[in-house]
Amino acid sequence: MSDVLCPPAAPSATPHFQITPELLQRYDVAGPRYTSYPTADRFVEAFGQADHERAARLRAQGAAAAPLSVYVHIPFCESVCYYCACNKVVTRDHGRAAVYLDALEQEMDLHTALLGVGQSVSQLHLGGGTPTFLGDDELSRLLGALRRHFRIAPGAEMSIEVDPRTVTRERLQHLFTLGFNRLSFGVQDFDEQVQRAVHRVQPFESVRALMEASREIGFESVNVDLIYGLPRQNPVSFGRTVQQVTSLRPDRIALYAYAHLPQRFKPQRRIEISELPPAGHRVGMLSDAIAAFLAAGYTYIGMDHFALPDDALAVAKRQGRLHRNFQGYSTQPDCDLVALGVSAIGHIGATYSQNAKTLPEYYDALAQGQLPIVRGLALTRDDLVRRAVIMALMCQGRLEFESVELAHLVDMREYFSRELAQLETLAEQGLVEIEPRAIQVTRMGWHFVRAVAMVFDRHLQADRQRERFSRII
Repeated sequence: MSDVLCPPAAPSATPHFQITPELLQRYDVAGPRYTSYPTADRFVEAFGQADHERAARLRAQGAAAAPLSVYVHIPFCESVCYYCACNKVVTRDHGRAAVYLDALEQEMDLHTALLGVGQSVSQLHLGGGTPTFLGDDELSRLLGALRRHFRIAPGAEMSIEVDPRTVTRERLQHLFTLGFNRLSFGVQDFDEQVQRAVHRVQPFESVRALMEASREIGFESVNVDLIYGLPRQNPVSFGRTVQQVTSLRPDRIALYAYAHLPQRFKPQRRIEISELPPAGHRVGMLSDAIAAFLAAGYTYIGMDHFALPDDALAVAKRQGRLHRNFQGYSTQPDCDLVALGVSAIGHIGATYSQNAKTLPEYYDALAQGQLPIVRGLALTRDDLVRRAVIMALMCQGRLEFESVELAHLVDMREYFSRELAQLETLAEQGLVEIEPRAIQVTRMGWHFVRAVAMVFDRHLQADRQRERFSRII
């Protein structure tokens, strides 16, 4: 996708708009988060290992291929958080980690047999589950295996998701020694009643101590994850959490909307629906948090991310270099992604692929000498055009027609005549401004940017069964 050169002005700390009950009701609907387009629910089982191998060989044959991104999924957690929608295995048996590391090394062997050993990696991310379920020796083993198979480039972004309950200052020091330069602490909420409702109790004081240790050790960037819409939350209690987070001064903040989908995620069935905040409270928590973070000097990156002005994410936003991938907003270009581990999603060329979602299936495929890919998608020309449009809206809040027309040889007004007509309604409601050769998301529109992107989602427009997704506010 071509970079968009004219990012929108950041929302002011005191927004000059009012979200009416009518607008709230209209857009209190389910929709994708667009960490990819098409979204993962569109993947098909007809896409398998042979399709991935073709894409990988095409990359290997290319001259001076761009650096890779690598994602490693560690599924294990010692206890379940009721809100969680991640692929996870709840266990206190740490012996299972050694078997899993064996499998990851087998999977690396298969990938590098296709791509070549020593491919440059500019971004490495460990997610889960709980990556810090692994002990220090196991993390050392994993990083050693990754370095044998890939060449981690100087200055590469190396990040890991951290459950504050699973680390000490000494463990953080070990992560730094291994080369990690970015941490993401899962906080969600500091209110004790909310923590008890979601089965994740972690005092503010312990997180503050870890944040201070992270800075003293020398990590380049520390992120804090928050979730609004959890049981027992309200604008007042969540406002206290927001104040506590700003007092910690993390480099980045991710503010996610809770996705209550108990039909898909069994742990969520333990959450009392009556304790979930109503839509008005959810949007109030979002709006108040945005205002508070902006007042504290953070840059609003978009939809769910904030960063201090000198953080690489904020710099990328100002320079029109922001991208979005399966981990959210990123400074990295739209590069190929090698995904390792159960359920992990990769991206090579114009294809997506996903590994088996259960450990028995994952282990069985590797035991047969096969990559554990069970589904995926080969993108069509239309998919690529729409991905460019959606990512421009999600990342920059502005779509310049010329950038898409030059990259994909289409006439925007002709190709998207139906979608532009649909956008007129959003323009009347103050969510977007339609210019002769561009679309601009307004300050109020950032609250509903997923709804703007959904207009251009051909698959979603043809499918009204949207309850597979979270609410967009």
